[in-house]
This record gives sequence, structure tokens and C-alpha cells, in this order.
Amino acid sequence: MSLYACDLHIHSCLSPCGDDDMTPGNIVGMSLLNGLQIVALTDHNSTKNCPAFFKIAKDNGIIPVAGMELTTAEDIHVVCLFRDLESAMDFGKFVEKRRFKIKNEAEIFGRQLVTDENDEICGEEENLLLNASDLSLDEAFSEVTGRGGVCYPAHIDRSSNGIIAMLGDFPPEPHFTAFELNDIASLGGCREKFPILSERGLVHIASSDAHYLTDISDGGFGIEIDDEEYSSNLVRNRLIDYLLGRG
Repeated sequence: MSLYACDLHIHSCLSPCGDDDMTPGNIVGMSLLNGLQIVALTDHNSTKNCPAFFKIAKDNGIIPVAGMELTTAEDIHVVCLFRDLESAMDFGKFVEKRRFKIKNEAEIFGRQLVTDENDEICGEEENLLLNASDLSLDEAFSEVTGRGGVCYPAHIDRSSNGIIAMLGDFPPEPHFTAFELNDIASLGGCREKFPILSERGLVHIASSDAHYLTDISDGGFGIEIDDEEYSSNLVRNRLIDYLLGRG
């Protein structure tokens, strides 16, 4: 078993609210400086910067996780993480068909930049990525887990697009196995107010939800993973297993 420093919720320059300096290369560089070992790229409703991030991270000794922060039809943010890049990109193509296409106004919301493995801009997403998809919580959960991934509510301790803020409670369905906090100090209060979190033994994590390089977690959230015999693929798979409550 080894303790891994993780940040599993980071936005790149593809997210309209993400700073233009949040290129995959810069994210990897800051993650190295901050002592992180496992990092997930989770842009709003898109996976288009995951290939570049995956390549740069692997080349620099960071274990990459390809993912997405999906906005459901209920306007709830859920983190979706996958065992491999191919599954994430397949989910990205699926979500692309379930988004409402509204032209992005870059001067208001920010640019939505796609980069290559050299951090060069190679495209720009035309339609706004911030608005909700037409995927319900139940359908989102089913589509992610059906691809071998894990889906769990993001920043449940925040009022903006958190599942508790939007629904007034933590729902019994879908059968989430984990939840994310923005501030680990809020864990005790959340468990006291919403007993389901403890009764079901849900895994908790804390992630940065970084939109700027200075937001990326310094030191990360520690997760113990059985990494024998070591490979980045094995660690990533066992991380997903852990978040699915199988660790």
C-alpha cells in the first residue's frame, strides 16, 4: 500500500471559467511543484483536453485520470472519472450529443481553448460548456458506471450547483459510492446533518476544483492504494475501485 497525493477535480483552459494559463502542461507543472501524484482533468461537459493532458502527465511522472465535471439536467455538478482515456473520450462524445448548443460569448464567459500536447492552441469550443445537459442524475450515473467509471456529486458543501443545495438533501438514488468536498473541514458537519453519508459508508474526498494555477491543491488529498505490482494503469484502476467502494 502507498499513500498517493491526489487532486481529482481540475479545470483547464477549455472550461470557460478556467484561466487561459490553465493549459495541460501548466497544470502538470504546478501539480509537480505541489507534490501531487494523481491528477484528474475534469472540464465542464467536455473531455477534449484530456488527450493532451494524458500525454504530458505521463511524460512527467504524474498519473493522469481523464474525466469531466458534468452538469446534469437538475443543474447539479457531478464528477465523472474513467479508467482509461478511451472510455472518457467515448463519454465526451456521448455528452456532446446531450448538450444544449448555445454559442459561447467569450467576452462574458471566457474562451474555451483546446490544446495539443505542446500546449499549442489547436481549437476552440464554439458552444458554451457551462449550461446544463439533458442528462438526469440517474442517467449520468448509469452512463458513467456502464463505461467502468465512477460518478459522484461534486462539492456537496457548496451552494453553487451542489447536490444538497439543489435538492435540499443527499438522495438515496442513484446509489452513489462517494462524494466530494471543497473544504475537508466541512466533513463532520455534512455527516451530522446528512446521516446517509455515514450509514452507507460513502467514500469522501476533497479536491480543489481549480480554475487557476494557484488554486491547484498543495499536497493534495491522501488516498491509500494497493499498487503492487506497480503501473500507472493499475494505480488508476485501483483508484476508481476505491471510489466505487471496493478499496
